[in-house]
Amino acid sequence: MSAGAGFLRLMMEGGKGDGDDLMDNDYVERILMEANAHGRGGDDAMAYLEAAAMAAKPLDPMPVSAPQPEPFVGMEFDSDEAAKNFYNDYARRLGFPFRVGRSRRSKGVLETLIMKRFVCSKEGVYRKKPSGDGVRKRERISMREGCRAFMEVIRDKERWVVSKLEMAHTHVLGTCSRAGYLRARGFTGPAEKPTIVASDASTLLRQTAFGDGGDAQDLLDYFRRRQAQNPGFFYALQVDNRSCVTNAFWADSRSRAAYAVFGDAVSLDTSYKKNKYMPPLVTFSGVNHHLQPVLFGCALLIDETEFSLAWLFHTWLEAMGGPPPRSLTTDQNRAVAAAAARALPATRHRFCKWPILSRTKQKLAHAYAAHPALRAEFEACVLGAETVRAFESSWLDILHRYDLTKNSWLQALFSIRQRWVPLYLRDTFFGELTPAQKLETVNDLYKRHFNAKTSLRVLLAQFDLAMAARHDREAAADLDTARRRPPLKTASPIEKQAAEVYTAAVFAHFQSEFVESLGYTAYKINKDGGSGGKYSVARDEEGSGDSFVVTLELGRRTASCSCGKFEFAGVVCRHILAVLLMVDVRELPEECFLTRWTRNAKVAAAVMGRAAGIAEDSVAARYDDLCREAVRVAEKGAASGELHRLVRAALDRAMAEITAAARRDATININEEVAAGHDEAEPPDPQRKVTNLLGQLLGSTWSPM
Repeated sequence: MSAGAGFLRLMMEGGKGDGDDLMDNDYVERILMEANAHGRGGDDAMAYLEAAAMAAKPLDPMPVSAPQPEPFVGMEFDSDEAAKNFYNDYARRLGFPFRVGRSRRSKGVLETLIMKRFVCSKEGVYRKKPSGDGVRKRERISMREGCRAFMEVIRDKERWVVSKLEMAHTHVLGTCSRAGYLRARGFTGPAEKPTIVASDASTLLRQTAFGDGGDAQDLLDYFRRRQAQNPGFFYALQVDNRSCVTNAFWADSRSRAAYAVFGDAVSLDTSYKKNKYMPPLVTFSGVNHHLQPVLFGCALLIDETEFSLAWLFHTWLEAMGGPPPRSLTTDQNRAVAAAAARALPATRHRFCKWPILSRTKQKLAHAYAAHPALRAEFEACVLGAETVRAFESSWLDILHRYDLTKNSWLQALFSIRQRWVPLYLRDTFFGELTPAQKLETVNDLYKRHFNAKTSLRVLLAQFDLAMAARHDREAAADLDTARRRPPLKTASPIEKQAAEVYTAAVFAHFQSEFVESLGYTAYKINKDGGSGGKYSVARDEEGSGDSFVVTLELGRRTASCSCGKFEFAGVVCRHILAVLLMVDVRELPEECFLTRWTRNAKVAAAVMGRAAGIAEDSVAARYDDLCREAVRVAEKGAASGELHRLVRAALDRAMAEITAAARRDATININEEVAAGHDEAEPPDPQRKVTNLLGQLLGSTWSPM
């Protein structure tokens, strides 16, 4: 479907998410509970950690959407509470609330409980009770719809057995809100039972996103207005069985163009959960070649089941129109992980380390207060260790010195270290040049610009202004990079070459690596002839610790290092630079420069797009293509006053020709496909004239599609 054709997809929620769980349910906490359930606590846990550290074997990936047991007649439980917990997990997985509908006790003095029936909360029919004389009672909305799903258990000596069962529901599953989530966001009180969800729970969530009336009309008006202004604007809606909007996604042409250049490493920002007053606004974002945040799309996420999150990932990828990212960073969340595994199977998924470190401050508050140096040591262990051996040795040393060997939180974190500690993710590109690199979150933006009374209409307008300010900062950085060359610290031709290729922000990191490389010594491991082969690289200082292995293949113009910095960050590491200086390489091969970090990153992406043959079967595709060319023209033309005047004159001539061509061909309509094919008697193609004018501006290397 085309966004330019007024795309509006309404996807009915007719499915459910396997393994659905509360959005606020911490995955580390779940790992912790599983470890405790298997008796892995205290000294046993410590023995496990030490054994794992010595073995250094990768742990199994987190199970997602694992098969879960279904209830059946004859199923046995140790107690009625165990049966209730099982049915609670089953109800959450399918997406429906439940309650205890009926119970029975034995006759006699003891009145022992002998039966319990758990029913769907939509069971039964609401009957309005007559009020007393002249007494008005507040109307209560009932969620009962006559559903007959239930599970009944009876006592059989010391066991509880499922005696009756009905699994079919009369309503759509997977759309019910959950009490724990409502309570976390201030909608319900702590005294309310977690298994009973108010009938207007979804209304409360909708009010957070859409305002007091829970009406999505303002959002639809915003989408239509943006699409009228920008044919490349894309939006999609997900609705429930009552035609109420549950989730919404949108992205403009700038976001889609940015993804084509910087979409190899993506973050899903769900930081709104930290602020109970903030609408459920999530964003897909990344980092550009100036190390600035760049937006790839937004969503209002009211229904947060695995099913809806998978819809969000699929819709976002369709909007971007490109291959899936190489890496995805999210908060630690079971539903997100399961949805990402389903929608983006080839993408490497990690948990963001910053929320984990923030949560650790809470979990170790007593230890941090007693030992002021602990926090710095712990973060240095996670962020500063250069090898896996150094990290695990430092981790165990901290546990022993600060008497944290029995701390269950740290045990759980260590058990999933492959999913969040940077050292274990070095074989995949995440666009993280330094361990301390941290981008602005949506929650940061909300706290700075909005408050609890901000309406959706105002929020969207202010959010657009904030994104426009980001684009202005990117344009300013483009101009600054084009005009200036950063100062050099050495006379090396390699440093000079990098200064001409990289943007100023990325070059600063390369320059730091280059200067550090001067303090390293490399010696060849294998004795083969030539300058290629394997080298051991270590710091010149005595007892400096770990060494790294660099493999150099000059014939293939490639080099790799055991530290994995180039694979992880996209910039050549100090160890490779030390080897190249030793073998007297005077210039880095082109393969050492990742295009997305260079000055011409956006230009190169536009050229690659034309080489790949961009589809021109829609207004949106043509619009995106012209936007990319316009960016190239603006970058060239803003370099000086003379070039600016030249570009303006060329654009004025181009616009005059386009207007004249439009008048000659009255059938041209911006909302329809332009008819292809002209006979020889027709006047020359106006588009060819325009592209020739642009070609004169951009130089001889430019060629039209």
